[in-house]
Amino acid sequence: VQLQASGGGLVQAGGSLKLSCAASGRTFNDYTPGWFRQAPGKEREFVAAIRENGRAYYADSVKGRFTISRDNAKTTVYLQMNSLKPEDTALYFCVARTRWTVQYYSDIHWTYWGQGTQLTVSS
Repeated sequence: VQLQASGGGLVQAGGSLKLSCAASGRTFNDYTPGWFRQAPGKEREFVAAIRENGRAYYADSVKGRFTISRDNAKTTVYLQMNSLKPEDTALYFCVARTRWTVQYYSDIHWTYWGQGTQLTVSS
């Protein structure tokens, strides 16, 4: 499956932004989607993922501020980001894998990666 992330941009601290990820030619019925991010000079880190049953998982750093969701047709996954902080600045990647894993927080366990969309939060 090919993933296309969009919606990144420049926002002030405290603001909000919503990222989208579309699965080209496929739906997320057969895949578990998620989001990772990578800040300059840092390793990629888990942000959020959502299971087939709708249960969502979040990194502690974004819990309560970010929300992952998907549309009813399961063709697009979203990441609503509120109360943004400068430390949220990163390249955000949409990811997917065919089956859920308890090691969802590890980037090596995700098979499909989108090209990334940049979020910059100014202080």
